[in-house]
Parts: sequence; structure tokens; C-alpha cells
Amino acid sequence: MATYLLFVLLFVLQKPFFMGYYHHLYREASLTDYLQVMYHGLPLDLSLAGYLTVIPGLLLIASVWTRSHRLRRIGLTYFGVVAFIMAAVFIIDLALYDFWDFRLDATPLFYFLSSPKDSLAGVGTGFLIKGAIAILLYALLLYVVFRTVLFRASLTKLPYPPMPVTLTLLLLTVALFLPIRGGLSVSTMNLSKVYFSQQKRLNHAAINPAFSFMYSITHQNDFDRQYRFMASEQAENLFETLTDRTIAPADTMPKLLNTTRPNIVFLILESFSTHLMEHFGGTPVAANLDSLANEGVLFTNMYANSFRTDRGLASIISAYPAQPGTSIMKYAEKTENLPSIPRSLKSLGYTPTYYYGGDADFTNMRSYLVSAGIERIISEKDFSQSERSGKWGVHDHLLMRRLLNDMKQTPPKEPFITFVQTSSSHEPFEVPYRKLGDKMLNAFAYTDSCVGDFLRELRGMPQWANTLVVIVPDHWGCYPRPLDNPLQRHTIPLLFVGGAVKEARKIDTYASQIDIAATLLAQMGLSHKEFVFSKNILNPDAPHFAFFTEPSLFGMVTAENQLVYNLDAQATEMDEGRAKGQNLEAGKAYLQKLYDDLARR
Repeated sequence: MATYLLFVLLFVLQKPFFMGYYHHLYREASLTDYLQVMYHGLPLDLSLAGYLTVIPGLLLIASVWTRSHRLRRIGLTYFGVVAFIMAAVFIIDLALYDFWDFRLDATPLFYFLSSPKDSLAGVGTGFLIKGAIAILLYALLLYVVFRTVLFRASLTKLPYPPMPVTLTLLLLTVALFLPIRGGLSVSTMNLSKVYFSQQKRLNHAAINPAFSFMYSITHQNDFDRQYRFMASEQAENLFETLTDRTIAPADTMPKLLNTTRPNIVFLILESFSTHLMEHFGGTPVAANLDSLANEGVLFTNMYANSFRTDRGLASIISAYPAQPGTSIMKYAEKTENLPSIPRSLKSLGYTPTYYYGGDADFTNMRSYLVSAGIERIISEKDFSQSERSGKWGVHDHLLMRRLLNDMKQTPPKEPFITFVQTSSSHEPFEVPYRKLGDKMLNAFAYTDSCVGDFLRELRGMPQWANTLVVIVPDHWGCYPRPLDNPLQRHTIPLLFVGGAVKEARKIDTYASQIDIAATLLAQMGLSHKEFVFSKNILNPDAPHFAFFTEPSLFGMVTAENQLVYNLDAQATEMDEGRAKGQNLEAGKAYLQKLYDDLARR
């Protein structure tokens, strides 16, 4: 009992510490809010404490029958390991929350295992050292508490008949099943148990990060059982109203291009958002994007499908919606079966290439790109050591310079398709450029300047007249921060520019990254039937909406209704527009069918 209550107490005390650490996010929180966070977070604390108490319970039962000091050593070792894990999870969660805006789950583990170097590139050495010291100190503190409270006396045989004591202890240990499971009801313990407030930050503070991490790890692969909102037939019927697998009649299809076989260059910009196409203090941050928006095709209601690059690339290249609980890029056997823009164009003579200044093996990127039909991948290992001066590898101006030099020295056979993925506008925002005083904004201004320089030089090349440049961020924007409104943080620019663009115009239709594939292929007169989730933005008969996900929510956005549904709380988080609630069932059906598809891949 003492062990169980001690675990619960430690988990409860972590919550006000978390809120105090992020005091700028909780400056409006009252004492009542703090108490409610601790109270409503108890279900997860009680559950995890139950898991952690099982082994001490078994050791206690064994101690009834033996005086062996080996049990004491096993117990001390167990609590030492638990102390380190508890410390590591709490400190890592504390460090990441400011960047990711959700409590710890299995996502960082996937990134770290795929490439430790790149997963740590976004933070400075000093930050890592401080974090490691904090973990060790907290682990030591926890170990001292465990040893002092739970091991005050030597292990001795109890002066009671062993069998009744054993049965009593066994019954108590088995009873841990109740808090672990969350009672005897049909629903088992999950994150929604702690959601109590309309204020997202208070719900986040109530979550036990160790439980969140464990829950995420153990619910990764049962895709056909996740997000079951309705009967399969109902979900199928609703989903069919949300698809577009036809080519609209030519006379109803607006023509954005003056050719059906353009050269295509995708500029995938790290962490850009629509908000950067504004002026801060009178100084333009993305001056080149601002200018390009007036000479090309600007999609003004475009949304990012996710919050991280691996999910975003699959959305852009394969038109595959991002998943809240996992990343399809983790599963090479599934990405092999995804459609892709490059693969669709290879039969027409296109030779796909990919330029990225970082590690192409990070998050299984290389296996995905190869499966997508990319024939040549240029990454950091193809640059000299002196050029790899950025935290993420090669800075953007050198990356784009490499592409331009390659095009001049060995002009690609036309038509061609090339992807350029930038990385400099990522934490820690250290770039070889000085324009703005704000470090983050300066990094975005740098990448914007690289885009401007790249396009100015490309204009002078013979390929320009037949080239379409698609400019799109990889995921939601990193500025401004914090941006609590999911609708605002997922808004991104999408630009079509280049000599192949027929005329400047603005398109206000609601869409997301997954709709680029169908729209582009339709402009080329090609079918997009295999892209089951992609819609032609310009098809007047297509359903027009944007869909996005984060680890704890999905968004379904139309002109009539802008809705965000919290998957942890199992409740609507935001509901705006003249037709409130209209998108709820459609969004649930869409997510359910996405996971059905994911299970079949």
C-alpha cells in the first residue's frame, strides 16, 4: 500500500511543477485550476501506479517465505530503474511540450531510433547537457525517496502465519487490476478520463506523460480497431460523399497551366505558415513569397495535414492523410503500396529526383522516397564536410545552389520532376543570415531569400518557360508560438509559379496538402483514381474541405463549418461557422476509413 500511494503522490506533485515550469502558459490559472488538474489527473496516476506496484507486490509476497537479502537487492534495482525511467519521461516531456504542444507519446522514440543525430538537431548542446543533468538529479532524488520510505528496515520474516499473509497480499496485488483498468466498466483506461475543462492547457496538465507514452507504445499497430466511431457501412457511405475520383469535364475545369506536360519543381519549405506572409514591425519576413503570390496562383484557404515532416511528405507526395496516432512512414511495407505523384508521372518520361540537405534516412525517409518512385536522392552525404555546417546538415542556399549547378552542368531531360526539401527554418533557427532581430523570424526570412535567389536564377534558364514551381510547407507553421487555435496553426500557403503558369489568380477553395496530387494530375489531363483521399481543388463537383490531424485531434474545415474534434476528450474542441456541427460525423467517418485503409496497406 505504501508503494502504491507513494507512486500516486509523486505523479500528482508533477502536475503543479509542470504548470509552474510553463507559467507563461498558465498565468491565468487559479489555485482552483491547479487543484482540479491534480484531481482530474488522478485516474491516469492511479492506473500507472498500479502497473508499477505489481512487481513490488510480488516481491513482498516472496518475502513472506524467505529472509533472503537477494529480494532486497532486486527491489532496490527495480526502484532504481523506475526512478530513472520516471525522471527521463518527465524531463523529456517537459522539454518537448514547448515545441510540440502535446504530452509525450511514442513519436520522439520513432524519430530517435531512425536517426539520433537528426532527432537531436533541433536543440543545442547546452540544452541537451542541462536536460541530462536534470534527468540524473531527478532520478537520484526519486531513488533516495524510494529507498528512504520503502526500505527503512531490513527485510525480515513477518511474525504471522505465512499462508494467510500470502493470500492477503496476493488479493491486494490482484486488486491492482481495478485502478489499472479504470474499474469494471466496458471502457478501459485512456487519456480521455482526465479531460475536464474547455481550456486545452488544463487538460494537458492533467495528463500523466508516462501513461501517455506507455499507451501510445501499446496501441501502435491495431489500426483496424482504432477510431471506431460508427458502423462500417455508415462510415463507407459518408466517406463516399467526401471523395473525388473523376476528371471534371474540360469546359468546367479552370486551366492554371499553359501546358499539360510541364517540368515540375516542388519547393517543400520547413515549418512555414501563412502568418509569415505578414509584416512584423513594418519589415516583411517572407518578402519573396509575398511577391510571388501576386504573380502566380495562390491558394488562400490551404491547410497542412499534420505537424511533422514525415507525415507531411506522405500528404504532399502520396496524398495520404496524416494519422493522429502514428506515421505511415514507420512502415516500409505499407509505404511501398502508396500511390505517389512521381510514380504516376514516370510512365510519361519524367525522371524524379529529390534534394535534401539533411539525413535522408531520418524517419525512414529514403525507403519512402524510393518506394514513391524517386530515382535519385541528393542528401547531406553528397556534400562536402565543410558544407554541412547547419544543425540539420546543409543550409538552404547551398542546397538550392547544388540543384542549379546540376541543371546547368547536366541539363535534365524534359519534362522532369524535382523535389527540394529545405531544413534551415527549423529549430534551433541558426542560419548564415542577418536581417531580423528575432532569431526565429530571421531563419524564415533566410529561407525565403534562398527561394527568391533560386527562382531568379531559374528564370534565366531555358527550362523556365515550361516549368511549374509548387511552393508548399511540409507541415503546420512554427510561427507564431504558442498558437493555441488549431485552425490558425494549420493554415499554410500554397503557390503555383513559373513560366508554365497561365496567369496570376487567387483560389479561395478549402483544401489541404493531400489535394495537391489530384489537382496537379487533373491539370495534366491524368486520372487520380488511385489517390483515394485526394480531391481536385478546381473540380466544381468535388467536395471541398480540409482535413488535418494532430496526436490528440482532427480538424474538418469547410466554408460553412470549421470543426476540431479532440480525440482524447472524445468531444468537440472548436465549432465555428454558419453550420455548426455539420462536419463532425463526416470527420469521424473520414478518420475511421483512413485507419481502415492503413490496416489494409
